[in-house]
Amino acid sequence: MSTLVYRRDIDGLRAVAVIAVVLFHFGVPGFTGGYVGVDVFFVISGYLITSIIWNQRQAGRFSFVEFWARRARRILPALFVMIIAVLAVGWFLLAPKDYEELGRSVRYQVTFVSNLLFMRQAGYFDVASDLKPLLHTWSLAVEEQFYILFPLLLTLLSSRLKHWRLALFAVLLGSFGLSVWAVAHHPEKAFFLLPMRAWELLAGAMLAVAPKSAWRLKPMAAQWLSLLGMSLILLAVFGYDKSTPFPGVAALLPVLGVVLLILANGHRPTLVGQLLSSRAMVGLGLISYSWYLWHWPVFVMSSYASVSESSALDGAGLILLSLVLGYLSWRFVETPFRERRLFAGRRQILLAGACGILVLGLAGQTLRWTDGLRWRLSDQALQYAKGREWRPELMACLANDKTPDDKLFCHYGIQDRPSRALVWGDSHATALIPAFDDGAKAHGVSVVLASSPGCLPVEGLEHDARCARFNRRVEEALKPQSVSDVVLVARWSLYLYGDAKGDLAHALRTPEGHYDRAIAEQRLAQGLRSRVAQLRAQGHRVWLVKEAPLQAFSPPYRLTRLAMLGRPVDDVGLAIAKHHERQAFISQLFAQLAQDPAVRVLDPAPRLCDASGLCRAERGGYSLYTDDNHLSQVGARWVAPVLEPLFVGLKARGNPEKRQVNASR
Repeated sequence: MSTLVYRRDIDGLRAVAVIAVVLFHFGVPGFTGGYVGVDVFFVISGYLITSIIWNQRQAGRFSFVEFWARRARRILPALFVMIIAVLAVGWFLLAPKDYEELGRSVRYQVTFVSNLLFMRQAGYFDVASDLKPLLHTWSLAVEEQFYILFPLLLTLLSSRLKHWRLALFAVLLGSFGLSVWAVAHHPEKAFFLLPMRAWELLAGAMLAVAPKSAWRLKPMAAQWLSLLGMSLILLAVFGYDKSTPFPGVAALLPVLGVVLLILANGHRPTLVGQLLSSRAMVGLGLISYSWYLWHWPVFVMSSYASVSESSALDGAGLILLSLVLGYLSWRFVETPFRERRLFAGRRQILLAGACGILVLGLAGQTLRWTDGLRWRLSDQALQYAKGREWRPELMACLANDKTPDDKLFCHYGIQDRPSRALVWGDSHATALIPAFDDGAKAHGVSVVLASSPGCLPVEGLEHDARCARFNRRVEEALKPQSVSDVVLVARWSLYLYGDAKGDLAHALRTPEGHYDRAIAEQRLAQGLRSRVAQLRAQGHRVWLVKEAPLQAFSPPYRLTRLAMLGRPVDDVGLAIAKHHERQAFISQLFAQLAQDPAVRVLDPAPRLCDASGLCRAERGGYSLYTDDNHLSQVGARWVAPVLEPLFVGLKARGNPEKRQVNASR
């Protein structure tokens, strides 16, 4: 196919991609793998961009500057308008730390490297993905990087090598292999970085430079390939979910699906192609870029603005709002620039783009310099917003594979006490450090803590190899003669039922990798009984700490927003009945284990839940949580009385002589 002609079916395919992404992000049931819409966009982009470059090269009129000017005209105006709008709305909605982070992401995006930023922010305690207004721009950054590098690569290969298509295909295979490897070893890099995503764009590129003979298909073959292509895409959209290792091999389904659809409809539309070419699908495809730009900020900002739980009707309204904003952006921003009614010359558009990059980059950096313009908020709103911040010393106590053995434990109280407790668990153990620290000081006892994010302190039930290594290291360091008590702390329900949004990424699964609630409960019961029996056999007393009530929202955000609106916070919290329902199996299991007199259960819920039937998220003007599940520093100290039996027992078993308390890592 030597000339580039308008393909209505490709615009329809864009519609499929954007619908999948939008409905996935808004949590519409069924679209669990809608994120593959981004991969559909990648293949389409690779095909169209390469077609433009290759046709212009064959005609002897390709210009790098003209190409980049066309890309700037296509991408930057709508992107800049969206960013300006997000900054404006953020002035009224965002807490200082989040406004500062927004400024940081603006600066990274306008320099085409936001994917690098979001890759580094994929850590356990970074802001939840649904609270980052520009998170979706990572895919734009990948494409922008591709647009900068690929014309140079294509020109170099096609001008220097006889079999340059084979060389280009080798690059594709290399990128695919790197993606498969990274999914297993560095999943965040596999998802966000160009080297692991380039093969998807190159799949479209290979299609664009394929010899004419590749497009000669018999009508019936084209029909079947077209149907197969759409089936592969829909299989991924409805069959994948957040637990699917991605991209890697799993991305082959949507990528091959797009390749087959473009190939099969290259000469004449198939039945599937006719459906994609319908007026409604083409219309959505035309505004797909702007709709993609606007849907995620609408979702995120609505989450910030909300002071109550949203309904399905609210979600439908937000989807419609994002669609309207996408249409307005396409009509009044995209179209005038693409039709060269504004900044018609390439020099003009490049200069305007450079000015926009400079201005928005400075605006973003200003938010960093000014700590998110803290003076916008009242003192009370600032106090609530502060609740989401983890102190550096707490973060330092979260172990990972790089933590040396002599830094595996954090020490509190008098370190040379003959009787001391080991606190062993996931990040919920870390969140309780203020309470353990204060208790150890007050009673003159020794407490050591070993914690790692997302790591259940039960052998054989670890989420990944990192957690298994962490537990083995703790076991090796655990000596009966130096530790009298072992305190097991974890977000137990996470490993049984997933998080508040139903994400089962950390949930216990069958050996085949499937999730079954009954099997997850059975595995936890067997594993925890075995762990407790092992510790008792070694002579340790065992303390099981139940988790704090899981809130249905992030209290610091909800409380900050209410304070900004001047509204009361008396009813902010979780119904105690919902907490008991989620904890029913765990409570029963702990009660059975506590039949051994040397096994005790400590429950923070009575300190957080009151007679009104509400497990509160706020006390005395402070947030008790840093997010929907971790207690804040204030929250940890609020539940500290629950730990009192532990310290009393340690003091009774140890030397009561008082010494100067020194807490250190």
